[in-house]
Amino acid sequence: MLYQLHELQRAFLTPLAAFTDVGSQLFSNPYSPWAYTPVSRQLAAGYELMHRIGKEYEKPAWGLPVTEIDGKQVKVVEKIAVDKPFCRLVHFERQGVSKRKDPQVLLVAPLSGHHATLLRDTVRALLPRHDVYVTDWVDARMVPLSEGPFHLNDYVRYVQDFLRFLGADTHVISVCQPTVPVLAAISLMASQDDPCQPRSMVMMGGPIDPRKSPTQVNNLATEKPYSWFENQLIHRVPGRYPGAGRPVYPGFLQHAGFVAMNPDRHLKSHYDFYQDLVRGDDSDAEAHRRFYDEYNAVLDMAAEFYLDTIKMVFQEYQLPKGKWKVDGQLVKPADIKRVALMTVEGELDDISGLGQTRAALDLCSGIPADRKTHYTAQKCGHYGIFSGRRWREIICPKIADFIRQYA
Repeated sequence: MLYQLHELQRAFLTPLAAFTDVGSQLFSNPYSPWAYTPVSRQLAAGYELMHRIGKEYEKPAWGLPVTEIDGKQVKVVEKIAVDKPFCRLVHFERQGVSKRKDPQVLLVAPLSGHHATLLRDTVRALLPRHDVYVTDWVDARMVPLSEGPFHLNDYVRYVQDFLRFLGADTHVISVCQPTVPVLAAISLMASQDDPCQPRSMVMMGGPIDPRKSPTQVNNLATEKPYSWFENQLIHRVPGRYPGAGRPVYPGFLQHAGFVAMNPDRHLKSHYDFYQDLVRGDDSDAEAHRRFYDEYNAVLDMAAEFYLDTIKMVFQEYQLPKGKWKVDGQLVKPADIKRVALMTVEGELDDISGLGQTRAALDLCSGIPADRKTHYTAQKCGHYGIFSGRRWREIICPKIADFIRQYA
């Protein structure tokens, strides 16, 4: 019922968003006489702010048409390499550089509310020196019920399928949530001596062991019983979507949770955006637009996957306790022996606390010490470890060097 009420609200706000968009143009377009009235900037700013608060945000485009290699611009083409019901493996093919032997990287994006395009800056920084594939997760409301459920164990199998498709000369980078299923996938492959195990794996800011330095996110998952998440957060997709009837954790509820974590910061950001528009500070205003175009674009998660994650990762700690079974097979990270491992954490990470990702080093006891390394990014929050200046200038070069060491 809540999802239907949300859709009703969207239907009500859509005309308002369109009206405020027109109002903003009316008082800001240089060809409009109203743009030269005494309070035109204030009115245009107010209308645009209302428009952006009321509009519906679609999945953003990757927007990576070119990259620079050896000082030359190279065209980049997005191609779907593997198309599965809940995920597409996207290849960022660099045109005309097939003879370069750059390492092949599988970048596993989080399935935790936002689209994979949240890793745009990650991909952009990797492209000059790597052949990049990304897991582009599908909004669960767009997946028909006939495709069946999607559990955390299915996520593990998807990762294995992608690794087998790409072959053994692959390096895996997992960001945040997927560090857990990626470690499970590679552990199971190691237990079976699968020839398609990757050469290296980089784990960044993920909840390998959420018992270490618990954050507000971890506390929320443990303060409420499993039944609360099942009864309060799971709703069925309305009839107008392909996935009608599918139980999901809706994106709009996730977004509300994101905002509730730092309401003052978001309120200040919107106020600053209004002031930037009034002052005519176009660069800061455009930066605000880009950030919230991504931040406000959310997807529905399959209920089975979300509830499995709450129970198995955050409440029962099945991975670090050695109790996780995937289709009856025990996940044993100690079986990994020939895959090099690097863990990366942010000093100020308020999503995955210090030590949660680094725990993978101890769990992977079968990997020789000289093939394991850790890096803590100073003065760096969660998003800063895969996006922004510190990512581009410090973290990405370290990861690139690590990958080349085992390429």
